[in-house]
Amino acid sequence: MIAKDMKRGDIIVNNGAPIIVENLQVQTPSARGAATLYKFRCRNLITKEKVDLKLKGTDNLQDADFKKREVSFSYADATDVYFLDNQNYETYNIAKEDVEEEMKYIKEGLEGIRALIYEERCVAIELPTTVEMLVTHCDPAVRGNSATSRNKPATVETGLIVMVPEYLEQGETIKIDTRSGEFLGRANK
Repeated sequence: MIAKDMKRGDIIVNNGAPIIVENLQVQTPSARGAATLYKFRCRNLITKEKVDLKLKGTDNLQDADFKKREVSFSYADATDVYFLDNQNYETYNIAKEDVEEEMKYIKEGLEGIRALIYEERCVAIELPTTVEMLVTHCDPAVRGNSATSRNKPATVETGLIVMVPEYLEQGETIKIDTRSGEFLGRANK
């Protein structure tokens, strides 16, 4: 994979270990002929250490070789979250703090979750790009404000707070982008 094509969530190999890109910054040169630099803040999926990379746009990196398995959320205890393989019913566990952000989008029966297996160990999970969630709490709409494009906070069934348009009400089902946490629209019923 070329450095300029990398984005948040990509998994590559660095010094023999898989790392996931958590943040990136593009530094444009001020001098003519200078190369654009890409700064990546990554996390090692095995040791959980932070890794900083500074690369030119044309630098080539090796994609991590993972097995991706379709899984379903099973349960969580005080330290781990457990997922069940949809094909062979094997159970994979991953530390709760490693999937803290992803758990905001996971509910019972969510389809499209994939476990990333590296050397027979689940090191991360991949979510579908959109999920549908029920709005469990939000302020009521105020008459006369529907013509403006104001937003208000709404809490969904997993506890995630999403900014939604003012016309939405409690009890509606909405679509949310799992990459950004943004409201995408009402879910089709």
